[in-house]
Amino acid sequence: MVAVAIDGPAGAGKSTLARRLAKHKGFIYVDTGALYRAIGLKMLRNNISCDDLKAVEQLLATTELDIRFIDGEQVVMLDNENVNGLIRTPEVSMMASDCSALPAVRAFLLDMQRNLAKRNSVVMDGRDIGTVVLPNAKVKIFLTASPLARAKRRFNELVEKGIKAELEEVLKDIEQRDYNDSHRAIAPLKQAEDATLVDTTELDLEQSFNLLLKTVDTLAGE
Repeated sequence: MVAVAIDGPAGAGKSTLARRLAKHKGFIYVDTGALYRAIGLKMLRNNISCDDLKAVEQLLATTELDIRFIDGEQVVMLDNENVNGLIRTPEVSMMASDCSALPAVRAFLLDMQRNLAKRNSVVMDGRDIGTVVLPNAKVKIFLTASPLARAKRRFNELVEKGIKAELEEVLKDIEQRDYNDSHRAIAPLKQAEDATLVDTTELDLEQSFNLLLKTVDTLAGE
């Protein structure tokens, strides 16, 4: 089994590039951010704040979260509901960032992520895959781009989906998430010491993928 761990800040293109990389390599793609988003969605639906730790624990105790792979694509099932189309809004993104700092949430998802990597060759992306979830992964990438470049990409993504957005607000959200993710007490976002930096600020999608693929193949010894 081969594990490719891809970490990086919000909007760096991790999900898009990791999904394509997994398909190219014949690996299973695991979007760990989608799992946190699903928890964030349920918290929003139930009006639960990250400050109410008891309520969060009670919510997790009654949560069924599963990943299914249909035609090679990851489908996130939250309490038997396909929530893929509901977890990409700015509101859910911010709640996912906030709740991902909670030890109870991280513990809830950690075993699920590690078990997937034990059973399959995977491309897994998130904030702490190379540092915490899969510290022994053979291939570790830290994928990033400037905040403005990431905000523009996320803005275009939202517009294409018909979601009303303002670039300034998206940039503020990106910068706030960067701060939250890198300053949280539990598993903060940071580049693992043995991870390779891949910066796509000046690259388009195709160039970014080619650079990522070349880097992964080199690290994997292929």
